[in-house]
Amino acid sequence: MSGLFSSFKLKDITLKNRIAIPPMCQYKALDGFINDWHEVHYTSLARGGAGLVIVEATAVSPEGRITPHCLGLWNDEQATGMKKIAKAIKDNGSVPGIQIGHAGRKANANIPWEGDDHLQENDPRYWETFSPSAIAFGGDLPRVPREMSITDIDRIRDDFVKAAIRARDAGFEWLELHFAHGYLAQSFFSVHANKRTDQYGGDKEGRGRFLIETLDAVRKVWPEHLPLTARFGVIEYDGCDEKTLSDAIWLTKQFKAHGLDMLNVSVGFSTPNASIPWGAAFLAPVAERVRNEADMPVASSWGFQDPEIADKCIQDEQIDLAMIGRVHLANPNWSYQAAQALKIENPAWVLPAPYAHWLSRYKLSQ
Repeated sequence: MSGLFSSFKLKDITLKNRIAIPPMCQYKALDGFINDWHEVHYTSLARGGAGLVIVEATAVSPEGRITPHCLGLWNDEQATGMKKIAKAIKDNGSVPGIQIGHAGRKANANIPWEGDDHLQENDPRYWETFSPSAIAFGGDLPRVPREMSITDIDRIRDDFVKAAIRARDAGFEWLELHFAHGYLAQSFFSVHANKRTDQYGGDKEGRGRFLIETLDAVRKVWPEHLPLTARFGVIEYDGCDEKTLSDAIWLTKQFKAHGLDMLNVSVGFSTPNASIPWGAAFLAPVAERVRNEADMPVASSWGFQDPEIADKCIQDEQIDLAMIGRVHLANPNWSYQAAQALKIENPAWVLPAPYAHWLSRYKLSQ
């Protein structure tokens, strides 16, 4: 029976356990470049014992950043720094992954602890935002974006491809397309954000077109032997959950047919008026339904930080990987703590040998 500390194989990549650290924005970059913060941060996470570490949301183009302090992969100079991150993660025992995306109408915001709202037009860091339709997200992000032209759509699709090539050449072995959280790709599929009347709007086929075309384009350049995954919001908790989830499962089936290897199941976050039922593993039943109906491996985040809950969700085949994020910021060696809680044999050895050796010796009586 599979559990949190069983291995997981996808394509030619085998994770030593089913603990994955999802993308968590650090907002420490300048002009998209990594710095010492990122090198220390990702090295620390990789040493902590997780099977997979996915680098934070990385913009495929300058205007695709959530904030001016987000990472980017829109030029080769940025990729040079990313090579250090991929190598650090792998050298310290985890599989290096990266998430690439475009923030769409949620772009050009202040970092969360400085407002989390749109930058003002007189700010020198301001840039124009765009989206499938000229509809603001609302709440603290009230700016009305420009509606994208077909030329815009073609360019951004190509930007995803170029970023995927740079990620591949930088040494990342797991790619996640950011199709979630109210950002650009999610906005195309969302009825809240997409009111287009051309081939990229309307029914679920039209609203899903940009996502499928982007997947197809990336699939051509991403190595077949390495996992190609996506994070996708399959539910909004906006009162139309069954319709949204059914449409999302339909699109997930299309993703599989077009070469996607795994779906990271999340919430859409396309409207500020959602009523999300925050709680332990609240997305597990949703992920299980996606897994069963689309016949695809799934991961999920939000509320899996209790080792017993994460382990049970995997044993019950609700999810294949547990994306466990914030608790790793408090304790990068959370995997060791989880191994102890689950009474895994030789729990210290989920960590690198220089740590495991000493942690497994000289036990003092209580």
